[in-house]
Amino acid sequence: MSTADSVFLDTDILIFGELPNSPLYAAVKLRLAELEATGTELWTSRQVLREFLAVMSRGTGLSTVPPMAELLADVAHFSNRLFIAEDGPAVTQQLAMLLSTVTCAGKQVHDANIVATMRANGIRRLLTHNVTDFQRFAPHVAIEPLTP
Repeated sequence: MSTADSVFLDTDILIFGELPNSPLYAAVKLRLAELEATGTELWTSRQVLREFLAVMSRGTGLSTVPPMAELLADVAHFSNRLFIAEDGPAVTQQLAMLLSTVTCAGKQVHDANIVATMRANGIRRLLTHNVTDFQRFAPHVAIEPLTP
């Protein structure tokens, strides 16, 4: 289980942090350095790592598509640097609770699963640039925008 001093990193944080041409690259690097300096545990999940691979391998428009070997090396780096919140029966139970109480469908279920993973692992804070996508889950986790 996680502690109160932990933050879950959404897929966009990992993506922008790997794209020097992104207008959010510096903001990601700065925010992650601030969190690490305060001893905050940085978490993600295997779902987010798969989403990172999916987005980066189809291209973002901010750079050329990296070779898969490079993307897999990025995932290995994330896996070594970040805590990984595992999926399992507790996540499925949290997801079912969320889907029965929060209106969402389609791709929004992926966001609900991130929140379910956070809740099942005791992580209360989510760092994301996609605040609007996660706002519906604000009663369940604290949404921290990348930029104010």
